[in-house]
This record gives sequence, C-alpha cells and structure tokens, in this order.
Amino acid sequence: MSTKQSRKTLIITRHAPYAIGTAKAALDTILAMAAFDQPVSILFQGEGVLQLLPGQDSENSGMKNLLRQIASLVLYDVERVYVDSASADRFAVDLSTCPIAVCSLQQHQIRDLLLEHDTLLGF
Repeated sequence: MSTKQSRKTLIITRHAPYAIGTAKAALDTILAMAAFDQPVSILFQGEGVLQLLPGQDSENSGMKNLLRQIASLVLYDVERVYVDSASADRFAVDLSTCPIAVCSLQQHQIRDLLLEHDTLLGF
C-alpha cells in the first residue's frame, strides 16, 4: 500500500461556455481526474462564470450542453466548486440558480485557494 498522498489540482476555467471549446476541455479534464479518484477542484472566473447560467441552449454551437456536465460533477464526487464573486457580480450571475452548490470567494480567498493546491490548470 502506498503512503504517497495524491496531489490536489485546481482547474481554473475563464472562458464563456461555447466560445472556443476550452470550457468543455476543462470539464472533461475534471471528470477524467475525478473518475480516477484524483482530488480536483474547479474555480469559475471571468467569463467562465457564464457556464453556470441556467437555460443554456447549446444546439447552435454543435456542442453538448455544459450545464448538464456541470450538474454531473456531484456524481463524480467533485464537491469543491468555487466562483469568483467579482466575476459573478460583473456578469450578473445569480449563484442561487447554479445546478450545483458553489462557494463564492473574494479575491483574497482566491489567493489562499491557489496556495492550497499542488497543481493549477487554467482553461
């Protein structure tokens, strides 16, 4: 039995849901890591908070609906979901309508969050 602890990874997603595919890549990475029991968290920042808006219509983009993927994070035991409160305010995202429970963070809390993780991946 290995005594080595898994490294904690934070995925930071900053892009609108269907703009260039990076939002989907971030979610795919999270789901893959979680499927292999890797500790992973996600931070929605900048335009990335738009991924949390209800009523998304992805039909014209030719992509899968990201909101469904986000809602499935709990099925993969991804429970550490964070949102930059300044970004949510700027884009008028009502966090109470998110498909999953999120923790809203101020800038100083985000700095602390970054320091808590061994690996940071930005999308």
